[in-house]
Amino acid sequence: MLNKIEEIFESAIWRSRFIVLLAVVFGLIGSIILFMVASLDIYEVAKYSVSTILAGLHPEGFHEKIVTAIIGAIDLYLIAVVLLIFGFGLYELFISEIDEAGQQNVKSKILVINSLDQLKDKIAKVIVMVLIVSFFQKVLHTNFATPLEMFYFALSILALSGGLFFLSKVGGGHH
Repeated sequence: MLNKIEEIFESAIWRSRFIVLLAVVFGLIGSIILFMVASLDIYEVAKYSVSTILAGLHPEGFHEKIVTAIIGAIDLYLIAVVLLIFGFGLYELFISEIDEAGQQNVKSKILVINSLDQLKDKIAKVIVMVLIVSFFQKVLHTNFATPLEMFYFALSILALSGGLFFLSKVGGGHH
């Protein structure tokens, strides 16, 4: 009797892992939405740029506006990639390996996840890149009035560079 109860209980626990499919499906939907929104943003920037150039105009802040919008789209793309890696990783960790991925002769193994730590590592690296892109976007709108502010800006670039260097050393740097 106890063995039967244990068997039923263990079976229920094992099958409960399929709740992860909610995170996988909605993570992938979120990723697709962000890819579409970022692409639409790039399209709008291209349309604005071409119409402005063809009109022979060069409004003040033209370059900053275009660069800021493109960097914003890159930010969205990176977040979409985080969701994509998250969805693939959860699926492979909790449900099953993706058979088609093993059949493809894919050079990049970025979507191959073998442990929760590996998934966290890959997501963390992309999140750091999102933060760097966001920092760059904010810097575009910053006016440096004093040499001390420029020095702080240089220090922040040095800190980002150091962070990227150490991040590349985590996990061998080829994820």
